[in-house]
Amino acid sequence: MVARRAPRTIAQDPRRRLPAVGVLCADPAAAPLNARFGIAAVTKVVRAVLAEARERMTTDAPVIPTLAALFDEVRRRLEDADRQTLFRVINATGVVIHTNLGRAPLAPEAQAAMLAAAGYANLELDLEEGRRASRHDHLDRLIADVTGSEAGLAVNNCAGAVLLALAALGAGTPVIVSRGELVEIGGGFRVPDIVVQSGARLVEVGTTNRTHLSDYEQAVRDHPDARVILRTHPSNFRITGFTSAPSLAELAAFAHQHGLLIIEDLGGGALVDLEPYGVLGEPRVQDSVAAGADLVIFSGDKLMGGPQAGVVAGRRDLVDALARHPLARALRLDKLSVAALAATFRLYRTPSDPVVSVPVLRMLTQDIGTVAARAEAVRTLLADLKSLDCTLVEALGYAGGGALPMHALPSRALGLTSAVMSAEELARRLRTGPTAVVGRIERDCLLLDLRTVADHEVTALAVAVRDALTLESRS
Repeated sequence: MVARRAPRTIAQDPRRRLPAVGVLCADPAAAPLNARFGIAAVTKVVRAVLAEARERMTTDAPVIPTLAALFDEVRRRLEDADRQTLFRVINATGVVIHTNLGRAPLAPEAQAAMLAAAGYANLELDLEEGRRASRHDHLDRLIADVTGSEAGLAVNNCAGAVLLALAALGAGTPVIVSRGELVEIGGGFRVPDIVVQSGARLVEVGTTNRTHLSDYEQAVRDHPDARVILRTHPSNFRITGFTSAPSLAELAAFAHQHGLLIIEDLGGGALVDLEPYGVLGEPRVQDSVAAGADLVIFSGDKLMGGPQAGVVAGRRDLVDALARHPLARALRLDKLSVAALAATFRLYRTPSDPVVSVPVLRMLTQDIGTVAARAEAVRTLLADLKSLDCTLVEALGYAGGGALPMHALPSRALGLTSAVMSAEELARRLRTGPTAVVGRIERDCLLLDLRTVADHEVTALAVAVRDALTLESRS
């Protein structure tokens, strides 16, 4: 009789004790997640959580997670992915036109206009005639009235407007630009690159610091097929010392004498004279139009104080040519931006002072006493906090945003020093708290500059500081 061999025992792989993806998704505990986030999203996260759990269980002492732990992780990841990522921030940096914080805060009138247009709206419908219209119609007359031009249109940003203008008017021909104006704007976009992308050919004249009319004359002789001179205002840099360049009026007269167009990229978009408030060297759009520029291009969300847009003001025939170009559709504004931009332009057309009604202008021009009073109001609300040293300090803010980056604005700030955490930790908690606040750190002290804090944000700012000292942050 042959003895029967005993069966060989194989140690069970602990990973086999994890549920399958389908089993976990069909569990009753998954039902509310499926209803809230959708079966596809839940399945994707379940698969990832189980894969990571299997990876962790390859160690010598594997820990098998419970169903409850797996569902907790799935729920956390789904909620993190579903969390709002764009929300209100209190700007306490002192930088008025802060690119990272969305540049210009909109006036209440512009916010209301966006809300009114958020549903169905007559964006491209002539209600009187009952037929299709152009979205440009909502802005054309407003831009012309405010800037003193014949016509106007707007696309989604200033670089886009320059690209559109050169593509529509200069494609396939030389475009003449002074070497002192071949700037790089935010995000690495360079004027030479924009010229090339438009289909035009860049012709550089002059030197970095000096360009004369004779340089333009030589360029016209060398390139008789040239159609456009592009003039770029150095809004985000300055060349000082031994410099010279023709005025816009001189350059416009020269261009028209030789049958060329003069297009000015003005950048900042000032529509009021800021010199009475100590802001020097920023030309108004209206002055460029009056000086003879055929098209003036500027940003909507810088000194104008509106939404992101590239605004074009100038001759009717040229604006119409831009509107007909295929790029105009690719670069067009959506209905909310059209509504906000139109409402902002109306603030410049009404009898009321835009310096008061446009938030950017109000912050740029407000006197130091107003800023100091706001700072004192916040300090009073924080006076009972024993763990916080809160002092009123002199500070310098800036216009910022590529419009007037080096123009300093005398300001007042609260210097915060906590006895229980570092300035970096306090700043982090403020950024990630229930109401996000962004300040700046100088010499181990957190500064909250009150020039860029609105009156209606004073109480919220004080509450945010209290929360930062007592609550865990959002992250």
